[in-house]
Amino acid sequence: QRRSAPGPPRLAHRGRPAASSRLPQPPPRLTAAGMAAEDEAELSLLECRVCFERYGPGGQRRPRNLPCGHVLCRGCVGALGGPERRRLECPFCRRACGSAETSDCLPLLQLLEVLGPAGGSVLSALGRSGGGGAAGPAPAGLGLRLSLGGWGSLVNPTGVAACRRSGRLAVAHDGKKRIHIFGPSGSCLQRFGERGDAGNDIKYPLDVTVTSDGHVVVTDGGDSSVKAFDFEGTGVLAVREGFCLPWGLDATPESEVILTDSEAGALYRLTADFKKGKLKKCQMIRSQLISPRGVAVSQTSGAIVVIEHLKAQGPNNGSTRVKIFSAEMDLIGQMDSFGLNLLFPSKIHTTAVAFDKEGRIIVTDVCSQAVICLGKPEEFPIFNPLISHGLSYPVGLTYMANNSLVVLDSGDHSVKIYSST
Repeated sequence: QRRSAPGPPRLAHRGRPAASSRLPQPPPRLTAAGMAAEDEAELSLLECRVCFERYGPGGQRRPRNLPCGHVLCRGCVGALGGPERRRLECPFCRRACGSAETSDCLPLLQLLEVLGPAGGSVLSALGRSGGGGAAGPAPAGLGLRLSLGGWGSLVNPTGVAACRRSGRLAVAHDGKKRIHIFGPSGSCLQRFGERGDAGNDIKYPLDVTVTSDGHVVVTDGGDSSVKAFDFEGTGVLAVREGFCLPWGLDATPESEVILTDSEAGALYRLTADFKKGKLKKCQMIRSQLISPRGVAVSQTSGAIVVIEHLKAQGPNNGSTRVKIFSAEMDLIGQMDSFGLNLLFPSKIHTTAVAFDKEGRIIVTDVCSQAVICLGKPEEFPIFNPLISHGLSYPVGLTYMANNSLVVLDSGDHSVKIYSST
């Protein structure tokens, strides 16, 4: 055996399992550092680390992602699953999963497509594609229409959401009153959510969403709760039991709330009668995620996108993974920062995600201080920059009813609204 398998993942802070690896690891950069580096890159990237056969676009050598992020060829997935092919155990981290939970490894498949049937070298292929490649169609022009907040008005904002009926914006931040409501013209209509220990006070807001029936729902990391208010600031519901660290959330057209629990590694669906202040159901719909934070729900298809934050070994401070589920919670696609970096010009570290009205996945990237369209779930990923300048540290993203794009910029404590030019 030419290469030893990595050991089990280390434990990160807060007791979360660190993601020991995602795709097979290449050298730090695929640069022209000699034939040895090129050979090592191809060994890491293009061979199954169980059977050491070269991946191929089809058949038994087609690369498949396991839910833990490790990659095997289809033949090894089938062999590990046994005759009935129901359950298998990852040979690297020992996490169990079902064969139906595996998915095609898109970055490797696209890299194989670039290399072609002749099997050219990785370096020459990346050189032909300009260092990363698959770009989508030219983006529609977006111009900055309005900027709200700023230091003093907003303090370290963490989440933004839009009411599709009224055009009002809700912003969660670290000020004395934790929720600011802005009107469509940018005027501040309401402030509420006192910092304190009373039942409806907000200790540390992490994200915010607005339901279709006009309620503002906040995740509070201070007491691990989910709290709902009307637009006047009256607390109508607080759910405190069952969560470890609720983080990101988004509302469905039916006023249900999809939320992530970063510490538990889980995704929940919360159903409530907010007008009566009554919780109906809080159901875990996905487990065994790795520090999930940002989440978005397509208003048309019901697809759900989750951003996982992966802990890296070594000096790098981790990376992120974009994971796409169908409305029935089947995994239909995933890609981490390393995989995106193979295809696109720069490493992408996503902090927020949203769907536009056509169902395309839009993410913020703090590495390039940009907003990028990754395409619809069925074409994911493409690379279509929407905003490439004027942002400092984008951490929130939402769309208004008029299709204006709203970006929350924690770098200058502002909300920036972009419209088509």
